[in-house]
Amino acid sequence: MTERVIEGLSDETQKLLQTYVKDVKGVFGEQLEGMLLYGSAVRGEFLPGRSNLNILLLVSSYDSAVLKQYSALHRQWGKEQIVVPLFLTEEELRMSAAVFPLEFLEIQEHHRVLGGRDPFIGFHVKADRLREAVVQGLTSNLLRLRQRYVEGGGTDDATTILLPLSITSTLPLLRGVQRLLGRPVLSHSDAVIKDVAQQLKLDLQGLLDALLLKRGQISPGPREVPRLFDRYLQAATVLARAVEQLPQSGER
Repeated sequence: MTERVIEGLSDETQKLLQTYVKDVKGVFGEQLEGMLLYGSAVRGEFLPGRSNLNILLLVSSYDSAVLKQYSALHRQWGKEQIVVPLFLTEEELRMSAAVFPLEFLEIQEHHRVLGGRDPFIGFHVKADRLREAVVQGLTSNLLRLRQRYVEGGGTDDATTILLPLSITSTLPLLRGVQRLLGRPVLSHSDAVIKDVAQQLKLDLQGLLDALLLKRGQISPGPREVPRLFDRYLQAATVLARAVEQLPQSGER
C-alpha cells in the first residue's frame, strides 16, 4: 500500500497516519483490502487535540484472533485520537449501508483512501429510509441530552463536556436534513447549521454556540453555562419537531 497525502492535515498527522497504516497492514496482511479515513479530517474540520481520526477497514475476513491483535494496536493508537475502526467485509458494507443510510452517505461523500482499494467506487447508498434515520437520530440525541445532563448533576464542568459531544453527533444529522431538503451538503459545520436554520426558519443559535464551545472559541462563565444549555436544548427540540414534519422526499 502506497502512502497517501490528505489535504488539510498537518505533516505530523500525515506521518502518524502513515505509520498507522503500516501497523495495521502488519496485523491484517492480505486480509486487508482497503483502508479509508473519513469524518472531520477529510472535511477540513480536524482540530488537533479535539477531533478524532475515523477509520474504516475493508477486510476479506476476520476472526477473534485478528481482532485481539488489533486490540493491542488500539492501546497505542487510541492515544493518538484514532478511534476503533469500522471492520467490514464488502458484503457487510453493502448490508450496513442499507440499514444505516445516513452514516454511509457521510462516509461515501467524505473519505480518502489511505491504502488498498476504494469500495465506494460504483457504490450506491439507497436514501429511501433517510428521513426515518434522521428523525430517529435527532430524537435519540435529545433523549440522551436530557439523561446525560441529569447524570452530570447539571454542573458547569459536566455541561461543557456534554454539549460538544452532543453537537458532534448532531452535525451528521443536520447534513442529513440538507439532503432531505434537496440542498447542497456543505462541509463546514457552521454553514450547515445556518443553512438548515434558514431553510426551516428556526432559531438554531444554541447549536452554533455549542459548536463554538467545541472548537474552544468561547469559554462561558458560571452564569452563562446554564443559559447555554437551555438555548441548546431549545434548538435541539424545535429542530427534531420540524424535521419530523418533513416528507420523505424533502419536498415542502
